[in-house]
Amino acid sequence: MSKIIAAEDISKRYTIGHRNTGGESLRESLGQLIRRPLRLFSSNGSQTQDELWALRDVHFDVEDGEVVGLIGRNGSGKSTLLKLIARITQPTTGRIQLRGRVGSLLEVGTAFHPELTGRENIYLNGAILGMTRSEIKRKFDDIVAFSELEKFIETPVKHYSSGMYVRLAFSVAAHLEPDILLIDEVLAVGDMAFQRKCLEKVRSMRDLSKGIMLVTHNMIPVNAICSRVIFLERGRIAAIGTPSDIVPLYEKRLMETSEDAAPASEEEEGFGPISVRSVQLFDQNGENRETFETGDPMRVVIHYEANQRIEGAIVYAAIRRMDGFICVGTSTKLENITVPPLDGPGVIEIEIPEILVTPGYYVMDVTFYDQNFEHLIYFFGRRKTEFVVRSMDSSLDSKYGVVYQKQVWKIDGASSH
Repeated sequence: MSKIIAAEDISKRYTIGHRNTGGESLRESLGQLIRRPLRLFSSNGSQTQDELWALRDVHFDVEDGEVVGLIGRNGSGKSTLLKLIARITQPTTGRIQLRGRVGSLLEVGTAFHPELTGRENIYLNGAILGMTRSEIKRKFDDIVAFSELEKFIETPVKHYSSGMYVRLAFSVAAHLEPDILLIDEVLAVGDMAFQRKCLEKVRSMRDLSKGIMLVTHNMIPVNAICSRVIFLERGRIAAIGTPSDIVPLYEKRLMETSEDAAPASEEEEGFGPISVRSVQLFDQNGENRETFETGDPMRVVIHYEANQRIEGAIVYAAIRRMDGFICVGTSTKLENITVPPLDGPGVIEIEIPEILVTPGYYVMDVTFYDQNFEHLIYFFGRRKTEFVVRSMDSSLDSKYGVVYQKQVWKIDGASSH
């Protein structure tokens, strides 16, 4: 096997608080001329510039037919590294050698024009990725069939959902037939059926000796298709190895660092008028906590605000693993609870008698859905809060699965030796 990507001592530095003077437009240049004397007058001619090293001394190779996963916390340098490989930006030091055509799917729908139809955007996106018009025309039917958007192909993409964007964008990039494919978080979007379809497509490209680099927070595709994993931490390589070696190390590091950090929350876009202000986790003594023991009770307190009167809302809550896997979930629909009309601020509480998940790093996912709950597309508001589960029993770990429940054993004829 030969190297298809060779990265040698890659570093990338950004300057914070300093406007890049290269490639400015006339409007930006005029603005600089106007601001320059004002800055000199107000700061005595000095300006402080801070440097941020997004990557430092990164070195690795990718062989033909390898699928390499890039994992790490937000801000660890994963997306920056892919952009360097895709030639979107240049490294500050070091060099990257590539062999073959590169196809990148870094930001879903980046090359889509909202006013153009799906058909027109296939030609536009394909051309940007380097496909010829005859090549796009030859593969057009396969692209549309893979995306499963035949009914919407003549519809302007501004009417597409995020999942439809992903289908179309991934379909175009996958049919580019690149020698090197770069994927950033795309497999985490869309329904499970399409995610499986994408994984099968990636496997087929791997079998054709294509080099693939995948950035994701979802450990399912990492374990399923990656031959090697690069774990980035603060812009440096923390470890490189097989998924079975690196994924547990990554999860362990997340658990260790989360103890000293405040619980992280991520508010996601909704299609409706409910804002989820906070999701707080309390123990049986009413103490707000981020760390629990397996078997502990938990009280989930949800503060929301409805900006208009909402009837028939469905409240959903789930404990998700860090790779997105749903460990335990519930909803007012499942429990046959009718939510009264919501209008203005309010509080909803959920009592969990026992946390039955095994020790690990988890996310409490709270979502307000409309009555179209089965499609899981249109929701009013959402917030995720991170927490950690531990156990006094050091032998209880992931080899026992996701949920731990005490069992009753009966062994007939057992001897003491």
